[in-house]
Amino acid sequence: MDWDRITLALQLLAIDPEGLKGLWLRARSGAVRDRVTAALTALPLPVVRLHPGLADDALYGGLDLPATLATGRPVTSRGLLSQPAALVLTMAERVPPGLSARLAHALDTRGHCLIALDEAAEEGEGLPLALTDRLGLFVDLDGIAWSDTAEISMDHKALAEARALFPAVTLPPDAASALTRAAAELGIASLRAPLLAMAAARALAAWARRTTVTDDDLRQAAELIYGHRALPLPEATPQDQPEPPPPDAGDDSPQDSADQSQPFPEDMLVEAARAALPADLLAQLTAGRAARTAKGASGTGAARSGNRRGRPLPSRPGRLGSAARIDLVATLRAAAPWQPLRRRAAQSAAVLLVRAADIRVKRFVETSDRVLIFAVDASGSSAFARLAEAKGAVELLLAAAYARRDHVALVSFRGTGAELILPPTRSLVQTKRRLAGLPGGGGTPLAAGMQLAMATAAQARARGLTPTIALLTDGRGNIALDGSANRAQAEADAQRLARAIRATGFPAVVIDTANRPQPSLSEMARQMDAPYLALPRADARRLSGVLSAALGE
Repeated sequence: MDWDRITLALQLLAIDPEGLKGLWLRARSGAVRDRVTAALTALPLPVVRLHPGLADDALYGGLDLPATLATGRPVTSRGLLSQPAALVLTMAERVPPGLSARLAHALDTRGHCLIALDEAAEEGEGLPLALTDRLGLFVDLDGIAWSDTAEISMDHKALAEARALFPAVTLPPDAASALTRAAAELGIASLRAPLLAMAAARALAAWARRTTVTDDDLRQAAELIYGHRALPLPEATPQDQPEPPPPDAGDDSPQDSADQSQPFPEDMLVEAARAALPADLLAQLTAGRAARTAKGASGTGAARSGNRRGRPLPSRPGRLGSAARIDLVATLRAAAPWQPLRRRAAQSAAVLLVRAADIRVKRFVETSDRVLIFAVDASGSSAFARLAEAKGAVELLLAAAYARRDHVALVSFRGTGAELILPPTRSLVQTKRRLAGLPGGGGTPLAAGMQLAMATAAQARARGLTPTIALLTDGRGNIALDGSANRAQAEADAQRLARAIRATGFPAVVIDTANRPQPSLSEMARQMDAPYLALPRADARRLSGVLSAALGE
């Protein structure tokens, strides 16, 4: 992304912060990012900084405990969301789901805009989908050196004139439909994207001192809004291409002339969006977005509530006892508003009167360890390449498993059955020893591999672990569960086991390692309620990044 486009994005945000919703700024902390954030002073909203650990009372306001105790009457404080503001979220890659949902609701219902400072360093990290879907603009400063930048000069007078002209800017009748069709062709399912693109096109026209959106405005809006959202579409095979209709000599081709007169051809918008960002970045964002849609792939193990250890939850009313831990601050907050009334009723000058109904006890949620179960297709002539990729991915994931307390298991299927090569473990030495002699070749008992992976996941769950299944195959199953070479029965068994895995609720990821995406695997992933990732010739590091993203890391 060149520096002029970054400057343009900041100018458009300063013209219509409420319509564009905000900016997703991916960059590590440094002088280049500081140069960009310094331009946020041009926004027509007060700038408020947020932290991922911000509590609800700071966002929405609540009881001011010191003032309440000092005055003897309830005193409330105003939250950061009480008035429209430009919210600058630092360390946005660490935002918890609860805070991201609250910020998304604020962007939908109030006049706020959000600037998310994303410092993610690896694939799979980044903002939750709830925020990336709402923020109109995206800026990536990775690879931009200080020498390639310049001080961003925001003309406050020109921006004020553009903001004054903005309400009078109108869209041509065909602009909305053209942007919507272009979004659909780029694989963008959200309807927010065309709305954000229309807001960007109007802001571009206002910045150019025009009251009507032009073709160039739409093209630039598609580049800015659609570039980081676009999904690469699979290439159509010759048999998928529809046959052209036979020529009609007596036809005057009125439809062709009408098509040539369309003011906003969506193919130009599509090409502009595809050229906006590098292809490798699009692939990374695509993999992360698809993997984050995995059901249950929240990045943590199964939650178990308690009152002793784990991540703290909001306290709740309770009674004192041997198993309860009192939340002193919450108890005082509950008792403070009633002090004047209680003193008068008890005719007492006590400093603090606490009743049983005021007691609040602490709560925590404890998460179990995770286990990632690889079910690897070890059959066929290209098995050795796929096994090498799986081995490398397992070792890369295990390198960080010590800190996260993750486990990894390996199921291999080839010939007429499946085998548990590596039970759930965190031992890097044991893993390398087991992987060294992993064989390959023979038929493809896909159903047997899925059955063993599901059984391994069930055993892991019984031991208190939280399993996730990663199925790596080319989808050409030809060995049924009974060991017979029956392709039709093998496919039926695989489909039945896919539905069984879905019924168990195990999170899963289906990774297609064939040279071309297989429709049968896509259908099986749909029945499994799992994301489908087509990764032909994926190397170990890319495969590890995709699986880490599937786990929400």
